[in-house]
Amino acid sequence: MDDTPGDGADPRPTPESPGHPGRGGDASIDRQILALAVPALGALVAEPLFVLVDSAMVGRLGTAELAGLSLSSTLLTTVVGVFVFLAYATTAATARRIGAGDRAGAVAAGVDGMWLALLLGALSAGTALVAAPWVVTSLGAPETVVPHAVAYLRASAAGLPGMLVVLAATGTLRGLLDTRTPFVVAVAGALANIGLNFVLIYGAGLGVAGSGLGTAIAQTSMGLALAWTVLRGARSLGVSLRPHGAGIWASAAQGLPLMVRTLTLRAAILVTVAVATSLGTVVLAAHQVVTAMWSLAAFGLDALAIAGQALVGRGLGAGDLATVRAVMRRSLQWGVAAGAGLGVLFAAGGWFLAPLFTADDDVRLAAAVGLAVAGACLPVAGWVFVLDGVLIGAGDGRYLAWAGLVTLVVYVPLAVAVGAWAPGGAAGTAWLWTAFGGAFMLARAVTTGLRARGEAWMVLGATR
Repeated sequence: MDDTPGDGADPRPTPESPGHPGRGGDASIDRQILALAVPALGALVAEPLFVLVDSAMVGRLGTAELAGLSLSSTLLTTVVGVFVFLAYATTAATARRIGAGDRAGAVAAGVDGMWLALLLGALSAGTALVAAPWVVTSLGAPETVVPHAVAYLRASAAGLPGMLVVLAATGTLRGLLDTRTPFVVAVAGALANIGLNFVLIYGAGLGVAGSGLGTAIAQTSMGLALAWTVLRGARSLGVSLRPHGAGIWASAAQGLPLMVRTLTLRAAILVTVAVATSLGTVVLAAHQVVTAMWSLAAFGLDALAIAGQALVGRGLGAGDLATVRAVMRRSLQWGVAAGAGLGVLFAAGGWFLAPLFTADDDVRLAAAVGLAVAGACLPVAGWVFVLDGVLIGAGDGRYLAWAGLVTLVVYVPLAVAVGAWAPGGAAGTAWLWTAFGGAFMLARAVTTGLRARGEAWMVLGATR
């Protein structure tokens, strides 16, 4: 069923459509999950693909340049990650309204979310441009790394408004069970990013700054394409395109708990990169390689979580608890299995992947070891990401915010211990990823698993 905005489709779940458990048992649910998850994968991996391409191209410029990219890309993905509620909250709100039969209200919520995204993106871009040198030096970057980190951060900042609009528009389309349009736009953006980076880094000789500029152009183009899709659907339904203060405020209020939850996750990532910085340039450069690959795997696993978000939100809006329970169970099974498969690829392929990013032998060894450790942790990560998505789809952001604070309290002392006692090189990278990929993910698995065992998160109706 093509359930894009403005197509006039009946929003109520049917036995043949996603959002209804159907008559085929697990096989039917699997088809529904995969029908959403496979195209969602393309949209989700857009940002880590940008970083992956940037890492491969910038890595050929030198170790200091790659280390500078490591710091700046972590900061930028932190900004985008903090505002990921623009996608998650909009998905849940839109799906619930569709399940309850209010299509115009669903799209209106998406329009309000995009206006909020544009405002937050503009504020974030301005802050990044002004504060770039202070932020980079505050993280303890070596003197040789600072100019490269600042250059990338400032050049990439212009793409933040577009990237946040991508989040809000994608969330709206996911709630309408359209994951194909974000997929097409993401693929086009990733290809454009590769071409732009090659021309600007090597052809124009802009180096690290050229990589950031190419990414910013690609992100802005993606935002315009997705916004046009949602706004076209809104006009066909008679939904106003003007900003509404009440709607924008409602979007912000709904997303606040998820923002707190995300801040705890990004704080953990920043603590990790700070520890990597303290362990030396080799560990920091290797950490960038492992992080780029981990992000790619994480967003891939999140494709299953996106399917869970949309189907759980629609099931709760329609009062269909059978669908909610079945989707959660099968999504978790898929998540753990996919994590295990990716983990094997990481462990077996690390020695071949590392040379793609750097010619430094020490960095290659450290990155390969780090990838092996990360691979061992991916099955647990698959459980965490999928269950996170299920609870987000249910609108259970308040619990996730408290759970995030608990896991951060558990993780920070472990990360500090690694920074204090771990050696540099490959051993330091291994200890760092044992703490982050192992202990931190296990703490998240426990907190979300305990919540999922109860029924407090299963609130029925168009709104939570």
